[in-house]
Amino acid sequence: MTGSQAATRHTDRSYEADLAKLRENILLMGAKVEELLTQALSAFVERDSDLARQTLQGDTEVDRLELEIDEQCLRILAKRQPVASDLRFITSTMKLVTDLERIGDLAVNVCERVIELTEESPLSAMTTITRMGAVTTEMLRGALDSFVSGDADAARAVIERDSVVDATYAQLFPELVAVMMDDPKCVYRATRLQSVGKYLERIADHATNVAEMVVFMVEGEDVRHAWGLSRGTDRSGSGLV
Repeated sequence: MTGSQAATRHTDRSYEADLAKLRENILLMGAKVEELLTQALSAFVERDSDLARQTLQGDTEVDRLELEIDEQCLRILAKRQPVASDLRFITSTMKLVTDLERIGDLAVNVCERVIELTEESPLSAMTTITRMGAVTTEMLRGALDSFVSGDADAARAVIERDSVVDATYAQLFPELVAVMMDDPKCVYRATRLQSVGKYLERIADHATNVAEMVVFMVEGEDVRHAWGLSRGTDRSGSGLV
């Protein structure tokens, strides 16, 4: 073996180690974010302010991982100049971790509302939000699983489920308005429940973004905004102008 051959092989091993470490950190961040969301929803369902406060502390680790992953991506781009599938993986990762970080922030927002709501008696609309939470959690888990397996079809299934969350959220607002009209004393609780519903709707959007990045990473197809463009609406359901 010549010196140049040995150097090339060593460089390849080092490159693979860089990519492996990056994947490891993405999976760790994904697991942390999923844990945050699961705990936030458990705190909501169980009306557990202690669990909500405990969950708030987990966002710091998510933020740290986002910064570390961004730094890893920039280092790989500068040193390795990746092409083809590796380049798609790196660029997708830089967008994906932003969505994961936002999910972590929104899970924290849910916990903040839970702490406020545990001091009040529950409203029936909690059931609707619990349904939203179950679907949203499944979407996030499905998006992360599709990333691990490199399964574009599984990622597309996640994208399709976003409409379920949107439809449930659309039902929530009039339900809460009716509650407030019937009893003005419920306004404080109803507005906070509406906020929780909005946070979950946004989390579902971010999970959809992650799934879209998986499709791009695996197949090289950019499917962002395809839902809205095919129906004349954006993802929030408003008409295009």
